[in-house]
Amino acid sequence: MCSLYPELMNIYADRGNLLMLRQRCTWRGIGFELAAASLGEQVDHGAHDLFYLGGGQDRDQRLVAEDLVATKREMLHEAAAHDKLIVAVCGGYQLLGASYALGGEELEGLGLVDARTVRERGSRLIGNVAIEITLDGHEHTLVGFENHGGRTHLGPGEQPLGRVMRGHGNNGRDGGEGVRRANVIGTYLHGPLLPKNAHFADWLVRTALGLEGLEPLEDELERAAHREAALAAGL
Repeated sequence: MCSLYPELMNIYADRGNLLMLRQRCTWRGIGFELAAASLGEQVDHGAHDLFYLGGGQDRDQRLVAEDLVATKREMLHEAAAHDKLIVAVCGGYQLLGASYALGGEELEGLGLVDARTVRERGSRLIGNVAIEITLDGHEHTLVGFENHGGRTHLGPGEQPLGRVMRGHGNNGRDGGEGVRRANVIGTYLHGPLLPKNAHFADWLVRTALGLEGLEPLEDELERAAHREAALAAGL
């Protein structure tokens, strides 16, 4: 696994997602190696099964946006073309698209998906959120927390990660949350995301490694965390 800009893009407890993946692999005897790539550093797309990009402050997000385009965009496009898993949360999600409006300027994005994030009048989209997603033909619920001023609009050929059940989602209007194009996934759900959704963490591990299934774990606490977050969202 490669964590992109972990010292800059970690505003929403993103380390919790990395720890969740590590621990669930460790419990199953699956080897887990975590690398990091920051400003100015090249990355080999073939050296990792999963790339992760979290959220950051506006100043840090501007630095990261510029560096992604300058040093990592080609590599990440190669990774996506080879079905490597790319997961981006909140600010990282906004940078997956073609452009991201920050203040009075428009930052160029990675262009891994057809999406644009703009600033519109109105309050920030904040609160507990629950969405319905489809994984391997089965419906699941993801729960988390959202806090974003930008409104993300997907292009006509893109599919959201899920359907909003509670909360705002991408822009508070179209009922979609996040984006999924093959193995490229973006979402506004954080807080962090994976400790509240152990089933999704396991799906990421299986998908990254190309496995049909995983040994089940005793997930009483994980299921309780999911239930509490669902209740907080109003389910």
